[in-house]
Amino acid sequence: MDLVLDAADRHLLTPYVYPTSWSEGEPCRQLLSLFVITNLGALALYLLFGTLSYHFIFDHNLKKHPQFLENQVRREITYALRSLPWISVPTVALFFAEVRGYSKLYDNIEDSPYGWSGVFLSMLSFLFFTDMGIYWIHRALHHKLLYKRFHKPHHLWKIATPFASHAFHPVDGFMQSLPYHVYPFLFPLHKITYLGLYIFVNVWTISIHDGDYRVPRLLRHVINGSAHHTDHHLYFDYNYGQYFTLWDKIGGSYKSPTAFEGKGPHDYLRKLQEK
Repeated sequence: MDLVLDAADRHLLTPYVYPTSWSEGEPCRQLLSLFVITNLGALALYLLFGTLSYHFIFDHNLKKHPQFLENQVRREITYALRSLPWISVPTVALFFAEVRGYSKLYDNIEDSPYGWSGVFLSMLSFLFFTDMGIYWIHRALHHKLLYKRFHKPHHLWKIATPFASHAFHPVDGFMQSLPYHVYPFLFPLHKITYLGLYIFVNVWTISIHDGDYRVPRLLRHVINGSAHHTDHHLYFDYNYGQYFTLWDKIGGSYKSPTAFEGKGPHDYLRKLQEK
């Protein structure tokens, strides 16, 4: 995140927002800047990719489903916009620790112990590590002591749209993002790669709420896509994973998506129309 902060300081904050007498390395200034940058960045990612997905990928026929709520899209967006600033508070604390040099993020490919192959391997390990972490955190949030207080608001959307992707209770949203932020404190990771992965996970979160259930046949039971996550919203105790089905299969929570078996939301709508 220091790359983003440095760019903001160089091109905007120092000459136009802060007085030149306020040092760019001063902790209070860094915290304030990170809070603004994090919120603007999260808002831009959510609204840009959510809107693109909603208009060009999401099947609007799903809005005819009986479990699609009245004014649902507006309610999803409103809930997300209210939650994102609160989610950003602990997130900024972790970004601040990164900026102050406490993480294992590095600047140059030469700093990787294994060069370019190390960068590629770190991308894979990031995906598998965060998938594992999110699985167990997500599953824990379904425990009766936590579910009603923190995770139930996200399950209000039975037939979700891309805008439901970030419509979490703030505690829920931060807890499920925690593995992304913990990774660079445990393992070396290239800074630009980290930024790219951060964008990717936000886009992926939107994609598993987009109602497009198409997955290459060979990967249907490997990739945790929108069909899997739709069944999670509908049937509650299944498909907690983020990218892959691995941990659901290990944890006994895997469910073959109903959409792959001719029993999904689209099939239900088709039967309604035939009556």
